[in-house]
Amino acid sequence: MAALASGRGETAVHMAAAIMLGLGVGGFASTSALAGPPFRTDDPVPVDYQHGELYLFASGTQAKGTNEGVAPGIEANYGFTPNAMLHVILPGAYSREDGHANWGYGDTEIGIKYRFLDGGPEGTGLMAGIFPLVVVPTGDENQGIGGGETQVFLPLWLQKDFGPWTTYGGGGYWVNPGSGNQDYWFAGWLLQRQVTDHLVLGGEVFYQSADTLDGVGSTGFNLGGIYDFSPQHHLLFSAGTGIQNASETNSFSYYLGYQYTF
Repeated sequence: MAALASGRGETAVHMAAAIMLGLGVGGFASTSALAGPPFRTDDPVPVDYQHGELYLFASGTQAKGTNEGVAPGIEANYGFTPNAMLHVILPGAYSREDGHANWGYGDTEIGIKYRFLDGGPEGTGLMAGIFPLVVVPTGDENQGIGGGETQVFLPLWLQKDFGPWTTYGGGGYWVNPGSGNQDYWFAGWLLQRQVTDHLVLGGEVFYQSADTLDGVGSTGFNLGGIYDFSPQHHLLFSAGTGIQNASETNSFSYYLGYQYTF
């Protein structure tokens, strides 16, 4: 990530980002975990040491008469060691079903990404990392903008670079307590290419097992990319649909966001 300034100015920016992360953990919420924006599949690479990234985004999923998502949302990540970063998502959540719509703060997501294989001196070898997440039930379950229970995600992510190509993926296990709920698995894999100096395009395929006792598993895909206006300003976008049980789980989904890196 590119730094905004050096010396005292850079230190002040880093300190402000860390303070914001700490405050954000207790004050905001989301309805569901997001992965590596703009995709659901994540990678093992943390934000660079003493650098950070901020996202302002909207995302959503439509299925069987429901429309759920985040608008607006804020995500913040900060590299506190060379191989680890702090993470928080703080969106407003919305839910629309049978003509009834609700909006408010949902369930707060926090986590730490740690990379234990860094790809070697040239960065071309295998990279691997873990990214445990905790979703705290701060949203209103009765309004459909909260889960009502603390959830935990325990994933392993892998990545390999080949010139302009990058591929990454993996998955993990969701601990999903609550009446009618059950624990479930998520797995995904992505391939993307640096098309121009400013544009990256890619696609992912992902699978999720049933997360409720009477639910069904789902398979889907997203296509999207990242456009760099400058080293600090970026546009992120993706859209996709389900392949398996699409009408029940994912007839259409999207992500649109602005990223600021420092």
